[in-house]
Amino acid sequence: MPRRVLQGTVVSNKTDKTVTVLVERRVMHPLYKKFIKSSKRYHAHDEENRCQTGETVRIVECAPISKTKRWKVVYGENGAGETAAAGAEA
Repeated sequence: MPRRVLQGTVVSNKTDKTVTVLVERRVMHPLYKKFIKSSKRYHAHDEENRCQTGETVRIVECAPISKTKRWKVVYGENGAGETAAAGAEA
């Protein structure tokens, strides 16, 4: 089965090797046909502790790491830690 990839904003990085990512979705109401924002927070594994609060990151589904962690932060192309300064150094 393919792994799901989600994109969201880091809202907390206070725990060691873990970030909390807020993922917002737009879903259409079945009766009123109006788009509604729904959000959910995911705990994701950040092995290198690189993610900072406010960054936009991609997370990918993985095997359970702990009681609440089932996601990993994706580093690299359009993932975490991609800034203009990092692109200028390369």
